[in-house]
This record gives sequence, C-alpha cells and structure tokens, in this order.
Amino acid sequence: MDQKPASAALPPRNAEVAQFPVRPDGDMPAQPVTPMTAAPVAAPAPAVKPKSNVRRLVLGAVVLVALGYGGSVARDYWTVGRFMVHTDDAYLKADINIVAPRVSGYISKIAVTENQKVKAGDLLMLLDDGDFQNAVSSTQSKVATQVQTVARIKAQVTAAQASVAQAEAVKLSADAGLLNAQSKNDRITRLAQSSVAAQSAQDDAAATLQQAKAAVAGSVAQIAAANANVAVLQAEEAEAQSTMASLMLDVEQAKRNLDRTLLRAPVDGVVANLAVQAGDLVQPGSRVAAVVPVDTIYVEANYKETQMAEIAPGSKVKVTIDALKGQSFEATVSSLAPATGSQFSLLPAENATGNFTKVVQRVPVRIELPEDLRKSGLLRAGLSVVVDIDSRTTPKGQ
Repeated sequence: MDQKPASAALPPRNAEVAQFPVRPDGDMPAQPVTPMTAAPVAAPAPAVKPKSNVRRLVLGAVVLVALGYGGSVARDYWTVGRFMVHTDDAYLKADINIVAPRVSGYISKIAVTENQKVKAGDLLMLLDDGDFQNAVSSTQSKVATQVQTVARIKAQVTAAQASVAQAEAVKLSADAGLLNAQSKNDRITRLAQSSVAAQSAQDDAAATLQQAKAAVAGSVAQIAAANANVAVLQAEEAEAQSTMASLMLDVEQAKRNLDRTLLRAPVDGVVANLAVQAGDLVQPGSRVAAVVPVDTIYVEANYKETQMAEIAPGSKVKVTIDALKGQSFEATVSSLAPATGSQFSLLPAENATGNFTKVVQRVPVRIELPEDLRKSGLLRAGLSVVVDIDSRTTPKGQ
C-alpha cells in the first residue's frame, strides 16, 4: 500500500480558511459572518525640539545678574565697606533715674501712671505727712521758747552791765573820799608834829583814811564781781544762741523731711517700673519707680579691642535701628570707655589663676544720636541697633 507524503496531507500555507458550516436549525437564526480585520498601526510621534537655546539664554541672564550684583558689592566694599568698622553688639541706652524715698512712711497717693510723661519736679507720689507736720510744729515751738530765753538772758546781761557801771561810780566816789581822807590825815599829822593838833584828831584822821581805802577796795571788788556776772550772763547768752541755732537746724531738717514726703520727678522723662501702690509702707532707699529720660537716649556699642585703633571721638557713625524697620541715621562718636566691659562686671575674670583662655575683650563706645531723633519719641532704651563707624572720618592724632 503506497503511503502519501506528509506534505500532501497539510493544506497550503496561503489556503483560505473556510468558516465551519453551521447546520441549519429552525430554532436558531443564522448568525452573520464578520470578517476579521487587522489592528490599526499607531502613528509615529513628532520629533522633540531641542531647548538648549532657551537654557543658554536663561543661564546667560543669571550669570550677567550675578556678575552685576557681585560687581556692585565689590564696588561698594572697595569705595565704602572697607572703611566701615562694624558691630551689631550695640543697644540704645538711657541714664535711668531711680525714684526712692528718703524717709519712711505709708504712700497716701500716687499721682502718675505707668508710661506717663512727666517734667522735672512733677509730683509722682505722696507719703503720709502727719508725723512730719507734727515734727515741724514741735521744733518751731522749741525755737520760739528759746527765743524768749535768749531775750531774757540779754536783759540780764544789760542789767549786769549797769551794775558794773554802778560799781565803777561807787569806786569813783571811794577814790574821792580816799583822796580827801589822805589830805586831811597829812594835815593833821603836820599839826600834831607842831603840837597844834590833839592826838585824838590825829587818830580820827588816820581812821578816816583807812575807811576810805577800804571803800576803794570794796568798790574795786564790786566792779570785778559785776564784770564776772556780765561774763557769766554773756556765756549763757552764747549758749542760748547756740541752742537756738541747733533748734533752727532741727526746724530746717523737719521741713526737709516734710518736703521729702513728696516724691517728685528728678528729670524730664517717662515713668516706668512703678512698683508700689497706695497704702504700701516704704523705707528709705527702696525702689518705688523709675524715670527714663527718653530725650537723652544714646547708643552704647561694644567694639572688639582689635577694632579700637580706627575709632575715636568725633568719628561719624551710621546707626541702623531694628525697631524702626531697619532705618539708618547719622550719628557721632561721643566718647570711649576707660576700661573694657569685663572690668565693671560683678565677678571680673581672674586670669592669673587656673587655666587661661584668651578672649577678645570689648570696649563700650558712646554714640550721640541726632537731637530730632532723640526728641521724636520713637526710641526706647534697650533696643538693638547695628553700628558702622566710618574710619575715614576719625580725627587725626586721636
């Protein structure tokens, strides 16, 4: 039996595949035959345009801006910046006046409020002054009494001086009596020697002479006593005058203490740190408030010691105040501190003991602000500032 080759049993590759015949059936309708179609082919993507030109333009613009900014910065530094001595360790300061009572007492009235503007001499608060009024009245009464005492002693001195005058008059009379007695005694003695006068007459003349001498001696003693009495009274008067002067000082001190019950503003400024209320008991020296003279605010800049060679009084300053949105103002260096800030600290460094680490010290520099800025009312003590001192304006020889 001859066998057909395997290739004869397979249909050709390009032979059409016929639909499998469907047997007709009365219950199922004939389905239409849909010819098979191939899937559509996607269109090719458009070519991407290169962006190298745009990038080059942007990069070039950035480089130009950077070069321009760098050039501007370099120019500013070369023309100005290298001459500026800069620090941001600087603050606004004011010579704050502390209000403290000098006498003890209870506060009866507070006449101001926190942050109120005051003028020098304005009443801030009042202490209860009843005891001080009584002290003034008491010392004035003592002075009045002492005035009467001095007047009485002066009258006694006048009377004693009159007694001295009277004693001197008595002495004059005694001197005249002694002269008469001496003359009579001499005459009787001569007559007795000539046996003309009786012995009794001579004895009477001698006795009269002795009485006259005694009268003169008595008047001398009376004058001495009168003068001594005057001296005693004058000493008493001087003592009374000294006592009255002391009492007058007591009156003055009592009045001063009474005046000290009125606490007044020492300078023009703003009341701050009000620490008491009505009814509080305060003692001498206790802090009750402060008055900040905002019109005299200045800048204290703490410069490194390595920067001080380019700073001197009179140098021009550019001050930038942070609180005023970074506004800058022209100012002037007023003075330099005589020592570094560490020398005034509560516990200065003891570099001679223990391990030593060198730390750059800072020197406070006082800078005066323009008057219109100080009086603007915009400044507050303690605000931060940035300071640039122009070394080109430093006076020569400083």
